[in-house]
Amino acid sequence: MELTLLGTGAPEGLPRPDCPCAACAGALGADARGATAVLIDRVLLLDLTPGAVFAAARAGHSLAGVRQVLLTHPHDGPAVEVPAGLPQPVRVPDGRELALISGHRVRALALDAPGTGYEVTGPDGVRVLYLPPGAALAGLDTARAPYELVLADVVGRPDALARLRSSGAVGPTTDVVAVHLGHDVPPGAELTRRLAAAGARAVPDGTALDVGAYEDVPDVPRRTLVLGGARSGKSVEAERRLEAFPDVLYVATGGTRGGDSEWAQRVSAHRERRPGSWRTAETCDLEPLLADASDPAPLLIDCLSLWLTYAMDEVGAWDDAEWAGGGEKALRERVAALVAAVRCTRRTVVAVSNEVGSGIVPATASGRRYRDELGRLNAAFAAECEHVLLIVAGQALTLRG
Repeated sequence: MELTLLGTGAPEGLPRPDCPCAACAGALGADARGATAVLIDRVLLLDLTPGAVFAAARAGHSLAGVRQVLLTHPHDGPAVEVPAGLPQPVRVPDGRELALISGHRVRALALDAPGTGYEVTGPDGVRVLYLPPGAALAGLDTARAPYELVLADVVGRPDALARLRSSGAVGPTTDVVAVHLGHDVPPGAELTRRLAAAGARAVPDGTALDVGAYEDVPDVPRRTLVLGGARSGKSVEAERRLEAFPDVLYVATGGTRGGDSEWAQRVSAHRERRPGSWRTAETCDLEPLLADASDPAPLLIDCLSLWLTYAMDEVGAWDDAEWAGGGEKALRERVAALVAAVRCTRRTVVAVSNEVGSGIVPATASGRRYRDELGRLNAAFAAECEHVLLIVAGQALTLRG
């Protein structure tokens, strides 16, 4: 099955008309995108968008052979004129299957938002799933087999991809291509980075895909460390890296701190951001979780700096006498055990930690001790990670990976 992406952008396109934002200003050349439309084997068109005829011509195709035009979602704005010779666009009712004379079969799938998703099976048996913007499948049966290709709004609805993974509809070899791309993420390197973390990719308008052929599907790193200062956006970045995956275990190392209303507000804000399908464990006992091979759920550890506070409390690190009398050695052993568990884990892990070494020198000996030990912990943990990021002012700087 050959699939040509006539457009890969949001319904408004990218850049948006009259939008002065930085993302739209940078959407030039290959990063400029028309509204998403998909031409399959030159006989089936999914979504008729403005300029589809010219987009097909730029891709080296004609729409003259199209025998069926299917719409997936309500189109805002002026009506799109149907080019002469093109069939009238229709929407297939949910659950219905359409057989084309070309040998393609199209099944309409119900969504949790206005619109229709389509599963297209080619004459050669390969299967493609196409979802409209802002939508996920309303119900998922256990998939017969993973799709060869999924086209979805990965940026706007990462949970849709998580559901597909949970059901088995997306597997390790599924090529996930992000479409309906707007100005929510800056184009170029930042978009590529975010999609790769979700196991997805973007392609320019006009790209032809040979469905079922080998594609270099992005490898999701097993271990990632996200560093940053206070309010830098490090926790948001860590959560974003796993929001396209199901059944994540969020490991909160800070506890509840009964009576601390400001801390309770921080905890509440984190909980409200997280997907409802995620589980939460409030613990600093990280080694058993990292070693648990019976639970394949990814771990999000937030954060290592609070884990270190707990560990230093346990060994009496704040008292100079206890520190010199065995506390330092005990802490080194605790850190070494954690690092060894990270090295050996089979789970996907995203950990958050504070970067404190660039600030002012703490006024107290205990403050300086904590700063130094956190620097050592961060360095040792980072050495075991495939990806290491530093978040500054909400922007991710890749240190490794």
